[in-house]
Amino acid sequence: MINFKVIKRRKLWLSLSGVLVAASIFFLFLWGLNFGLDFTGGSLMEVKFAGTQPSVTAIQAELSNVNISNVVIQPTTDAMILRFQESDEDTHQAVLGALKKLPEAQSGLEESRFEAIGPSIGQELRSKAFWLAIMVLLVIIIYVGFAFQRVSKPVASWKYGMIAIVALFHDVLITMGVFAVLGHFYGIEVNTAFVVAILTVLGYSVNDTIVVFDRTRENLPKSATSFAETVNTSINQTFVRSINTVITTLLALVAVLLFGGDSIKEFVLALIIGIFSGAYSSIFVASPLLVVWERWQYRRRA
Repeated sequence: MINFKVIKRRKLWLSLSGVLVAASIFFLFLWGLNFGLDFTGGSLMEVKFAGTQPSVTAIQAELSNVNISNVVIQPTTDAMILRFQESDEDTHQAVLGALKKLPEAQSGLEESRFEAIGPSIGQELRSKAFWLAIMVLLVIIIYVGFAFQRVSKPVASWKYGMIAIVALFHDVLITMGVFAVLGHFYGIEVNTAFVVAILTVLGYSVNDTIVVFDRTRENLPKSATSFAETVNTSINQTFVRSINTVITTLLALVAVLLFGGDSIKEFVLALIIGIFSGAYSSIFVASPLLVVWERWQYRRRA
């Protein structure tokens, strides 16, 4: 069996995580998330030109006569995606009419997609997504506390649940921080698919954390070593399994990111970042925090 001294170097791992989380919080406060139409409301239009695709500058010039705001034009391999704040049908037809005036549209113009979401619906979706995440975290705390109810020494069962939640916040904050940077510099938006990806990351991460915690629970009654050494042994016993699982998962996700459609790239990217962070936190954050808490309790009692 491998014998990595994970717990011995816990200050290094926790310091690295602290820097990443602090940077993520800083970027979130500085730039925030670039919310998409699902949360802000507005319209999304995708058009395909039969001939040569016009430039973004040409489309912007043609749309200058249309009364729309916050226009974002995103070229893809075979289409142009337009996003703007207004969501009424009159504006939709005005934009479509302006596009048809482009010289490149004379060979043919096809509107392949149009979506409109009102601002009130966007705010409702954002509120529901927030409360859904809170509910998931509460259920995870209850579940972990119940699953480890027979573990009372040297760390109480409910503390396993709290540490699992800390690890989950670590994964979510880092994922959101990366998307704050990508949204600011590359215009990548956060939509309902991002929320689904975050919830998926929560489930994946807590599963990986519980695998390590469960091995610690099994080893505690029969271990003759200290709590820190028992936790380190448990990490090493599950290390290969955790790494193999995350590598195979990430290989599949990277393939989807490279060869999948544009509509799911943000979703897959969020999964990649979150699952990688979740694999790290399960080994290098959650278990070391168990030992830190146990050491703090011991010094407090002494």
